[in-house]
Amino acid sequence: MTVLVVALTSAAAVASVTASATPARTHAGTVKLGFITKFPVDFYFTLVGGAKQWAASHKNVSVTYAQGKAATDDAGEIAAIQDMVASGVKGIAITPTSPAVIPALNKAVKAGVKVVLMDNDLPTWHLKSSVVSTNNLKGGTLAGQFLAKKLKAGDTLGILEGVPGVPALDDRVNGMLAGLGSMKSQIKIVSKLETDCDQTKGAAAAQTMLTANPNLTAIYSACGPPALGAIQSIKNAGIKPGGLILVGFDGLPDEVAAVKAGTETATVAQHPSKIGSLGIATLYAAVQGQKVTKSVDTGTSLITPENAK
Repeated sequence: MTVLVVALTSAAAVASVTASATPARTHAGTVKLGFITKFPVDFYFTLVGGAKQWAASHKNVSVTYAQGKAATDDAGEIAAIQDMVASGVKGIAITPTSPAVIPALNKAVKAGVKVVLMDNDLPTWHLKSSVVSTNNLKGGTLAGQFLAKKLKAGDTLGILEGVPGVPALDDRVNGMLAGLGSMKSQIKIVSKLETDCDQTKGAAAAQTMLTANPNLTAIYSACGPPALGAIQSIKNAGIKPGGLILVGFDGLPDEVAAVKAGTETATVAQHPSKIGSLGIATLYAAVQGQKVTKSVDTGTSLITPENAK
């Protein structure tokens, strides 16, 4: 049985439960919405927090929250979609794990449920009302431009990928490579390893890179948790803070702390609270029959030692 992390708008925190998402109690005239995120990390907790803040000021809205166990928990999201449709929600905002959730979303739309995608798109799926997300290609480009200024000809770079095949995460890598510009042809990319955006897997992948390339110049991580894992592997390799360039993506609180401490060189910050609040607001508008834009860019910025405070 799939385990989901579920919370109601009235709950103080997200609680772990077994079986289906539990709908909030509603009154006549209440608009019921569903909100599904991938897995329990700070980024998605903050994203949910943004939605809750919006919902708190809209008393005619009841939101059911569900969260999977991992970045690849397709089954968890599918179960949450099905349960929410069965409970009578009028709309679902979701950070989709992969195209595997499309059949469930098709059934939801067929049942009259509006769907807004958040954080990452499903490019081949055209029944969505909108996509509310970071422009990950632009964010990756910021990281690449930063790296280009730090690297020199002959340097080496290792890449910690997220989940290959997820467009948003692929964009972070492709954007970084584009941002390198002419420097890309002057350096050597020694390794590209999958991490599933998991801290433990990120640490293992970074260790593999450093074992094979003891003099590695830089590591780019397409997600925040693997960057945090890489910090420990870099330390275990006997490399002092600042001795290896490490650039992450997400701007997690622990990453910001690491940038301040000098153990992470920089990170591309998203605005998860904004994704959550705009995601649920866009969904509500779509459910109300209002015209919504097909794409909402919530922005990115680069966190460095100069602005981390």
